[in-house]
Amino acid sequence: MSSPVVEKNPMPSPDFALFNLGFRPFFLGASIFSVVSVFLWMGVFVFQLPLQFKEINMYQWHAHEMVYGYSVAVIAGFLLTAVKNWTGEQTLYGPGLCGLFLLWAIARILFLFGTSFIFIAALFDMLFMLCLIAAIAYPIVKTRQWRQLGILTKLILLTLGNGLFYLGAAGLIEQGIYWGIYGGLLLIIALILTLGRRVVPFFIEGGVGYPVQLVNHKWIDRSSLVLLLAFFISFVFIGNRQISAYISLALFFITTIRLFGWHTPGIWKKPLLWSLFISFIFIDIGFLLFAVSDLLNQPIMLAFHAFSYGGIGIMTLGMMSRVSLGHTGRDIHSPPAVLTLSFVLLVLGGLCRVLLPIIDMNHYVTWILLSQIFWSVAYLIFVIAYARILIKPRIDGQFG
Repeated sequence: MSSPVVEKNPMPSPDFALFNLGFRPFFLGASIFSVVSVFLWMGVFVFQLPLQFKEINMYQWHAHEMVYGYSVAVIAGFLLTAVKNWTGEQTLYGPGLCGLFLLWAIARILFLFGTSFIFIAALFDMLFMLCLIAAIAYPIVKTRQWRQLGILTKLILLTLGNGLFYLGAAGLIEQGIYWGIYGGLLLIIALILTLGRRVVPFFIEGGVGYPVQLVNHKWIDRSSLVLLLAFFISFVFIGNRQISAYISLALFFITTIRLFGWHTPGIWKKPLLWSLFISFIFIDIGFLLFAVSDLLNQPIMLAFHAFSYGGIGIMTLGMMSRVSLGHTGRDIHSPPAVLTLSFVLLVLGGLCRVLLPIIDMNHYVTWILLSQIFWSVAYLIFVIAYARILIKPRIDGQFG
């Protein structure tokens, strides 16, 4: 692949702008893939669709593709766009961006066949993540934006986690699959907490339509990241559930304090604000459910689906919706009206996947089926509403 940094003032293409900036192909690709992948997961889990699962089981297949397939694609689109703003350097675009996207897409297509082509998919997947690191690192290092190294480090760790998953699938590292899936999920939660601390209060203060200064405490910022690192090590690598539960309970209290400091009534009038706030609530619920799962005799998967379905799912849809408007010259305060329905469906799906099983485990498969339907319809709405926005040039005539 060519160098990730190109000329600073490229000329816009007249009608087709999909590869003008990173958010465009990766947001569109991630949202389409999430619909296809969850429909396929519905067929496998609920309707026993026969797919080959040899090196990994069907649950690990689904988890990997939602963490390293869907979520990493959204992260790629966001960072390729954000790094351009942070550094002032043009990030990957045109043929280079198309090549990077194809590496991701080929891996995803191969995984749609179960594990039949898992190690061919692994080659494309790891090439994609290594090239993504290079594309993100080059402008950061060139402009000496050292404060962004924390973000870059998490991306490198995600790549290592994906590598551990494939080494585990190959039988080379006994705990590789476990480390890869749970480590990757918690790294994405850490990334959300890091980036969310930067942007969510800023979005709320600028979006509610009245003067407000939200409360942010440095001790919360620092302690949450330290505790999350401790939780990561304790649960993923040490495997001590009791210590992990205590740390998770502390994270629940800290995140709750943060949410109180971020709340202002005006957010409930703006779907692009309350969606981000609710995603943090789901993450907070995830910490609580993990802490009390043994006490309530509930499966720990409910906590991790609070992180993934509610936290990552709603946050990524909200960020894709906002970034796509802002970086195509549109009004971020006037999203498509149908977007509210998408967020409502995701919230309902999160309740079905996380809370209803606690109330009635006898209909567990029904709750999962409903959550799959809600997710698929929510993201299908996004695809229909945003496909043209992501493919066509900016409405202000600028490049990007």
